[in-house]
This record gives sequence, structure tokens and C-alpha cells, in this order.
Amino acid sequence: MDFRDVTDTLFTWIFVGALVASTCLRLWLARRQIVHVRAHRDAVPHDFAEVISLSAHQKAADYTVEKSRLGALDLLIDAGILLILTLGGLLQWISDQWEQVFAPSGIAHGVALIISVTLLLSALDLPTSLYRTFVVEARFGFNRMTWSLFVADLARQGLVGAILGVPLVVLVLWLMAAMGELWWLYVWGAWTIFNLLMLVAYPTLIAPLFNKFTPLEDAELAQRVDALLARCGFRSKGLYVMDGSRRSSHGNAYFTGFGTAKRIVFFDTLLARLAPREIEAVLAHELGHFNRHHVWKRIGLLFSFSAVLLWALGQLIDQSWFYGGLGVQTQSTASALLLFVLVSGAFTFFLQPIASLYSRKHEYEADAYAARFSSEGSLVKALVKLYQDNASTLTPDPLYSAFYDSHPPAAARVARLHGAAA
Repeated sequence: MDFRDVTDTLFTWIFVGALVASTCLRLWLARRQIVHVRAHRDAVPHDFAEVISLSAHQKAADYTVEKSRLGALDLLIDAGILLILTLGGLLQWISDQWEQVFAPSGIAHGVALIISVTLLLSALDLPTSLYRTFVVEARFGFNRMTWSLFVADLARQGLVGAILGVPLVVLVLWLMAAMGELWWLYVWGAWTIFNLLMLVAYPTLIAPLFNKFTPLEDAELAQRVDALLARCGFRSKGLYVMDGSRRSSHGNAYFTGFGTAKRIVFFDTLLARLAPREIEAVLAHELGHFNRHHVWKRIGLLFSFSAVLLWALGQLIDQSWFYGGLGVQTQSTASALLLFVLVSGAFTFFLQPIASLYSRKHEYEADAYAARFSSEGSLVKALVKLYQDNASTLTPDPLYSAFYDSHPPAAARVARLHGAAA
């Protein structure tokens, strides 16, 4: 066995070890979540006993358990698909088929390879997506999606993905081939510009393809919201109601866009459930994210992390053991990019608690801002209703929550708000 075979085999074992470790950790966390939620299913937490019924609490527990089970199945399927694509040789086989049509390692070959793998992964994800929507969500009374709307969404997503994604892939592959050793820096710049453009284009060009947005017509609520915006010194391009009820009964509110394209969006399901003061409090929480520059901080963190990842790919792209260790013999920019995207999750998952902790910190800061400019009591009432309406468990496993939850657990969040008020 020569040195190349040794390094290939060594990296294969490193990859398999990382995949097994991350998969086992995720399965163990899912198991902890299921056991913990079931153990607390028969009693509403003391702080919520007066506002959350036992039946609602049990529904949230059962919904959480069902989602965790499906998530574990998804995880096993994804790990199997990853092994088949890499060590199983499927990625190399797809590359070989396209070499009969396009010149090897050319941009056309790379685009065809990336599109093929993307379509394959989307098709393999379709069964669990259908089960999640039409079985799990329907069983718990959340799904309002019709089959025709599901198919229409798939078609629109594919069209938008093709219009935006194909030119981006062509640009990235060209930069990787033409810009020498610092190609990763040029790709990072292109990726950054693309994402910033999407922040501007999404509210007015992309989101309306999937949902209907109408100006807020409730005069009393609009007046209350305008007063809140004035107190907070915030300007937006308007208040809009989104027909989220077409697909689900889950409720939400969010900001989208930046600069002069900022707009505030309420789900119609949220407006139907919350009182005006509670809607104001939820909006104040979202304004807190803007006031504390959380969006820009997260964008900055994302761009910094993507720069590190692209730099790492730049160090790996010319290493034969990177390809050979992952079951690919043909070295190309497209196969390097695909391999890196496919396998990086097995290594980066262990950083997830840091990202979740950072996100929860922002949520606490936004809650504090809402308590200052609106009403702590109204925000608590709104949060309780949202947890109940969305069947979010009040008793998540602490370790599972530390990995996955971008928002603090309900009990901790409400306690923090009451403490701030006191």
C-alpha cells in the first residue's frame, strides 16, 4: 500500500468516525427529548397551570414526540444517502455519466453534476416531507395544505431555484477555476453580495410568489402599531398581513428586508388569535431584534463562518486524499464543492450549541426590549398563546434544547420577563 492509499484510507475513517459520532449524538439527543417530554406529559408545569390546559399540554407533548421520531428517521435516511453518494460511489457514477456529454472538469459538466445531485436529494426528501405535512401536521390539526398547493409550491420552488441558483453555480465554478489560489476569497465575495441582494429582493419579488401580502386594514391595531414604531424610532415600508392560513394554522410575525425595503409581516393566524396589546408586544420583540442589531450580527457571523469554510475548502481542493477518501476519483471544482457541502455537517454539528446559545441570548435581549417599550404582561400572554397554538412543548430536555433550540424554553423565558418586571 503506497502513501496515497494510506492517506485516502485515513481520511475515510475520519469521515466515517465524524458521521457516526454526529449521527449517534443526534439520535441520543432525540431519544432524550422523547423520554423527557413523555415523563412530564401528565402534569402542566406550575407556572403555566392556570393558562394551559392538561389536554393542550399533552397535545404538545405528543406532537413533539412525533416530530422527534420523524426527525430521527430523517437523520438515518440522510446518513445512508450520504454514504451511498460518497463511499458507495454514486457521486462518481453521476460524474462519469455526464462526462459522456460534457468535457470533464468543465463548467457545463460541473453545473450538470450539481443540478443532478440537488434534484436527487430533493426527490429522496419528498416522501418524508409529504408524511410530515399530510400525516403529522394533519393529525395534530395544523395542516391546511392541499395537494394542488403542495405541487404548485414545488414547481415554484424549482423555478426560483433554477433562475437564481444556476447562474450562481456558473459564477462560483468559473471563479474557482479562474481566480487562482485566492479563488475562495472571490467566491466568498460573490456569495456575500448574492445574499445581500436576496435580502432586498425577497420581500417584494420572491415572497409574493408563494403568499399573498395585503396591507394591515385593522385601523385600531394599525394605530397602536404606528405609535409603537414612533416610540421605538423605527421606519418600515409598511405593515402587511400574510395568508399563512393557506398552508398551516401556525402563527408568527417577522421582519424582512433591510434598508428602505424593510417591512413588517403578520401571519393572519396570529392576528386572529392575539389581542391588539399582545400583537403590539410581539411586534416590540421583533423591533428589539432590529434595535439591538441582531440581524446584522447574525449576518456578520454567517458571512465570517462561510469565509472560514471556503478557506478550508481552498486548502482541500488540491488534495487527492480529500477526493479518494470520500469515494471520488475524478478531481474537479464541482465535485470538491459538492463533497464539502455534503460532508461538512458531520464535522460542524458539534458547534451547534454555540450557535443556539448565541441565538437564545438575542431572544432574551429582544424580550427585554419588548418589556421596556410595550408590556411585559402582554408579551407573556402572547408567548403562552403562541406556545399553545403551535403545540410547542413546555418541558423540553435541557440538553436537547441546548443543541437545537434557537429560542429559550418557555419557562425560562417567562421567568426572565417576570424577573425584569419585578
